[in-house]
Amino acid sequence: MFYLSRSKNKNESADMATLDLNLKHLRYFWAVAREGNLTRAAARLHVSQSAVSVQIKNLEDDLGTALFERRGKQLLLTEAGRIALDHADAIFGLTDELVASLHQGSIDQRVLRIGAVTTLSRNFQLGFVQPLLGRADVEIVIRSGLMRDLLRNLEAHQLDVVLATSPPTRDAATAWTPRLVGTQPVSLVGPPHVATEHRTLERLLREEPLVLPTVASSIRTGFDSLVESLGIRPSIAAEVDDMAMLRLIARQHRGLAVVPPVVVKDELTNGVLVEVEELPDLHESFFAITSKRRFPNPLLMELLGAQSTDLVADEG
Repeated sequence: MFYLSRSKNKNESADMATLDLNLKHLRYFWAVAREGNLTRAAARLHVSQSAVSVQIKNLEDDLGTALFERRGKQLLLTEAGRIALDHADAIFGLTDELVASLHQGSIDQRVLRIGAVTTLSRNFQLGFVQPLLGRADVEIVIRSGLMRDLLRNLEAHQLDVVLATSPPTRDAATAWTPRLVGTQPVSLVGPPHVATEHRTLERLLREEPLVLPTVASSIRTGFDSLVESLGIRPSIAAEVDDMAMLRLIARQHRGLAVVPPVVVKDELTNGVLVEVEELPDLHESFFAITSKRRFPNPLLMELLGAQSTDLVADEG
């Protein structure tokens, strides 16, 4: 049981002096409120929908107020439900943090759990964790996924940090802290034969077929603005939303790829590809996204304390 106690008013009965709030009931409510759907919440909790409904009804009876309002198939939070959710976020955030902190302190090997958006450069990820690699007292866990899923895991203290190329949308209900940990110029990269003839940037963009990030990428937004300002309509050979795949295509493509050099670091080093031209005023940013914690992972603090130039500049 989790106990919420308050002082007795002399006009109140002894029965109302202490409210015994069952954490299991609150956990079920929290799951439904977070998922916004009874079916998904039940699947997440590995119980039946009826069991979830019963637990929430018990919680509403304990609190003496409705927490959800049904509108068709939708479950919407009432005003009391919104207040309960705010408190549940705080309660379960602290309990998850307690378990994670005590578990981390109970073993000799410390663990750093990193989430990375699926499209993020593998070379950047390697550069980010490089200071910790090879340490016998450190285990590094890296999970790839969609931003929304990674942020949910960050909130649940299943991740210490999320790496991305753009900060997440914030509002008053979220506590994300995006920190810029590096930037990388974006260049035209291609096979050596493309660079044998000196051509202006405008000619390169007009004459060579291009491999580009998709329109969802911040790089693509900047590139489209650049070619529009130059009055150029480029020939697009491929559009790719994954940097690892873009790297592979750039190695096989006979034209040019628009890519940060960090993505094709090895190919530039061994001469398979060359950096033909750096694109003016076009950069990719890298963010480390964290949530507010009383006991942040010291390994993460160690990484974030490094100079951002150490994380990225050496990769080109």
